[in-house]
Amino acid sequence: MQQAYLFPGQGVQFPGMGHDLYQQHTQARELFEQANEVLGFRLTDYMFAGSAEALLQTRVTQPAVFAHAVVLAKILPELQPAALAGHSLGELAALVVGGVLTFTDGLQLVAARAQAMQTACEQNPGTMAAIVGLPSATTELVCSKIDEQVWPANYNTPQQTVISGTMVGVERASVVLQEAGAKRPLLLFARLERSDA
Repeated sequence: MQQAYLFPGQGVQFPGMGHDLYQQHTQARELFEQANEVLGFRLTDYMFAGSAEALLQTRVTQPAVFAHAVVLAKILPELQPAALAGHSLGELAALVVGGVLTFTDGLQLVAARAQAMQTACEQNPGTMAAIVGLPSATTELVCSKIDEQVWPANYNTPQQTVISGTMVGVERASVVLQEAGAKRPLLLFARLERSDA
């Protein structure tokens, strides 16, 4: 039987992620420390001991998810996947594990991507949420009736749609979507406010 690795995108982060790998595997520890050095801040502090809210900062979330995915794949040498793929941010992890990019090059790309997205969110405060358990048509209809900016941004599966928009728009749509039968909306980005406000 052939195996494949599918690397996740933003939204799978959790406090403590990677700490067990860091403690138990020399290669994991080396890669995490390399990430700290490349990024110029202690990513591992956010991953291992940071709050869930701190991990929602895009500049932290994306490098954390990327590093965790790559480290996990590299410490499982007994698995030889026949294929590698990634969802959104996970595409970069797949390229690193597949040998197309070095870990450092991949991490630098992820950091630049994350910072650009963080800056965009700070200039135009907004957020995204994954809506699970409703058909995309229902999500589209609800978003179209909200009196704030909110719309479907990504169709992950027939039963999972990511919505995007203003803080108020996403919050209002999330409430209505939950009332319509969606599971608890999963917030994908921190609630950012303008720093010059």
